[in-house]
Order: sequence, then structure tokens, then C-alpha cells
Amino acid sequence: MNEASLTLNAPRPVGADPFDFAALATGREPERYSLHTRHLNEQMVRVLQTIGYDVGFAKGAGQYLWDRNGARYLDLLSGWGVFALGRNHPDVSRALISVIEADLPNLVQMDVSVLAGLLAERLLKYTPWLDKAFFCNSGAEAVEAAMKFARSSTGRSRILFCDHAFHGLTYGALSMNGDAIFRDGFGPLLPDVAEIRFNDLDALDRALAGKDVAAFFVEPIQGKGANMPDPDYLSRAAALCRKYGTLFVADEIQTGLGRTGKFLAVEHWGAEPDMVLLAKSLSGGHVPVGAVLARRKIFEKVFNRMDRAVVHGSTFSKNDLAMAAGLATLEVIENEKLIENAARRGEQILEGFRSMNQRYELVKDVRGKGLMIGIEFGAPKSLKLKTAWTVLEKVNSGLFCQMITIPLFKDHKVLSQVAGHGNHTVKLLPPLTIGDEDVAWIERSFDAVIADAHKVPGAVWSLGKTLADHAIKAKIGG
Repeated sequence: MNEASLTLNAPRPVGADPFDFAALATGREPERYSLHTRHLNEQMVRVLQTIGYDVGFAKGAGQYLWDRNGARYLDLLSGWGVFALGRNHPDVSRALISVIEADLPNLVQMDVSVLAGLLAERLLKYTPWLDKAFFCNSGAEAVEAAMKFARSSTGRSRILFCDHAFHGLTYGALSMNGDAIFRDGFGPLLPDVAEIRFNDLDALDRALAGKDVAAFFVEPIQGKGANMPDPDYLSRAAALCRKYGTLFVADEIQTGLGRTGKFLAVEHWGAEPDMVLLAKSLSGGHVPVGAVLARRKIFEKVFNRMDRAVVHGSTFSKNDLAMAAGLATLEVIENEKLIENAARRGEQILEGFRSMNQRYELVKDVRGKGLMIGIEFGAPKSLKLKTAWTVLEKVNSGLFCQMITIPLFKDHKVLSQVAGHGNHTVKLLPPLTIGDEDVAWIERSFDAVIADAHKVPGAVWSLGKTLADHAIKAKIGG
């Protein structure tokens, strides 16, 4: 019997509390990666070990993470946007404990939830042109619900989405995914779902002209690439949808709840969607929850008779913990003025990145709103850098960004992400709670790593060669 088996089958210490899962996690921490290799996604473990991210995070608070050795990291990933309030916000924790201790009659099903009604009331105050809320368990579920609502309420079947879009990975949402790597191997996907170019109003007009499109789904700022809409794109897209009787659906799952310096990103451009999709940060970082906010006429056509009252739903969708997490999240956002903080800190970061754009030839573009920011890298002009860039691109397009994110992580303790497969943009999604110290940390770290990337030969390009070798081995099955 090997050592891992002995550990797995070891008896619980005498007197140990079987419900002390914090102690259990601490005791089994050395098996973190072996457990996942045996029982979960082995490839994810291989990725972490290959790029040196296998540090074993042991604690999270606010915008910071600590690894098993006590080193502190600044989290610019925030669980793909989940932790807008930071990790383990005490007010959210207190709200959840209060619900657990109250012995509420949760999920009776043959009744309705007070907390769900209160959360709907609170959310709809931010969107006075919308009237109804539907709750679910995730962003992907919100997308699926909106697709069903659109088809049911319009009597049409066609759905439009934009290239480079990401709306989730369940079948309906996946059918609207603008990246083939997520779709490959899972077809056939839903019929009557078509892609058009982001920011192309003429293409949208042509696609809608047949008056057979139920809904147009769009992320106000695209998550895969942090791609920005043209100044008049969203408002004119909404007008085109009204003209042709198509529902305009804003996927604010990542951009909503203050992320961009407004409660909803569409507010920057004066658009009023027929449906707004929310999730991620509405959870408070604790209990998954998604929401569809919609016009009354949509609900009245979907839930149009008593025998259709349960025509769409989800078993856990209005559970009291999720509703309390949502209510607590909105309370914290308002009390701590996090929307205003996102706008202010975002502009500080963008200003620093714009300076780098002027100073470094590898920095092609800087864009974003609030604390959803992308810094895009592109082919340089100087001969040595251009040659090195070209060699790397031939191996794997977008590999250069990992030459930025890995040193940021290893040398500067900044956790960040590439904005998509084959993408040349590093995206920032920090908690909305960041302060001056964090802004300085971000600027200092990016400046140092980007400066190093302009030295050929150098440590960053040596890392690039290592990454390229791994990419080649992966392609040939090594």
C-alpha cells in the first residue's frame, strides 16, 4: 500500500470533530494536488505545476491571498470577478450566519420566499425600466433562462451573439460562445443561433431585418479581451432591436454590480436592455446566485397562466442563503461606496498603463472602464524584439502574455490572467475594495515586468522559450 493510500485510509484522530472542515483541510493540505490528480481534473494540476502556480493558497481576506508559506499576493483575478467585495467580507459572513441560525423555512416550494422578494425589490431599484426578477444558481443558468424567455415571449427562434463572446459553458450558453476551443468536441450545439461581429451595427441591422430574431445577447464590455464597445454601439443596437421587435439582452454577469464604475456597464452608454443578466459578485463570494431582470411584458408571456407558474425554475434558485448573500452584497456596495471606488481606482490604474503605452513598444493598447481593464501587447518594431516575438507567435499565438503574468506572479506576487485563449491581452478584475497601496503595487509590478520583456536576451525571453517548449510537447502529445 502506497503512502497516499495510507493517508487516505488513516483513522480520524480520537476526539476530532468530524464537522471541523477547516481543520480537515489543513490536515490534508499536503495532498491538495494529489487528490485532484486522482479524483478531479488532472490536467488543471499539470497546468498549475507547469507555470509555477502550485503555491497552495491557504488564506484569503479582502483583495489579498496568502500561500502556504505566508507570502501575500494581490488578487487581480478575483475568482473571475466573483469577489467584488474581496474575500470573506465580514458583513456577508454575518448575514449568512444570521440566516442559518434563524431556522427559516427554506425552499418550501409550495410557498414564496420573503428574502427573494426583498432581493428582487432591491435589484430592480437600480433598473427602473425593468419590472421583474428571476433567480437562478449561476451566470450560465441566467443565460439559459433568458434564451428560453426570449423565444417564448417573442414566438421567434433565432438568437444572435457577438464574435469573441463568452456567455457560459452549458449547452445554450455554449452555443453563443465566440471561442472555438470551448465548443470543439461538444457539438452539435443549438440550432438557430448565429454570430455577428462585435461593434458592427450594419451586420446587426442586416441580421435583424428578417424580423425572425428573438434576442440579441451582448456583453457591454467583452470579457474575453476586455473589448470595448464603440461610443454609440450599445444605444444604437438597442434601438435596432426595438425597430425589429427583437429583445436586447445585456450580459452583465461580469460587468455588473459596480465593476465598471457604474452599477451596470450599459449605463455608460445610455442603453436600456429588455433583460439584464447578473451573477458572479452578487454571491458576495459565498453562495452562488444568478438573476435575470426583465420587462413585465416578457414575464407575462412566459408565465401567462396559473398552470404555467412553474414552467421554468430551478430547485435551489431562491434559497435563503443565496438571497441573503445578494442582499448583503448590495448593502456593502452601497455602504462602502464601492462603485465610486471602482471608478476612481480604475482611472488611476488606466493612467499608469497609458504612461507605459507611451514608453514601451510592446504595449499596443490600454482599455477598460472602472476595474475591468485590459492591457494589450503587440508586435514590436525593433529588430531583436520583433524576431523574438515572431518566433514565439509561430509556436503558440498569445503565449507572450504568459511571459507577463508568470513573472508578475512569481516575482511580484500579483495574480492576474490572460484575457482569453490565444489572446494578447492581460485582464485585471481586482476586488472593488482596492486602495492606493494596491494601485501602486499594480503599477510598480507591471512596469518592472514589461521593462524586463524589452530586454533580449533576458529572463523573460528565457521563460518564453520554456513555455514554447511545453507548448510544442503538448501539441505532439508529449
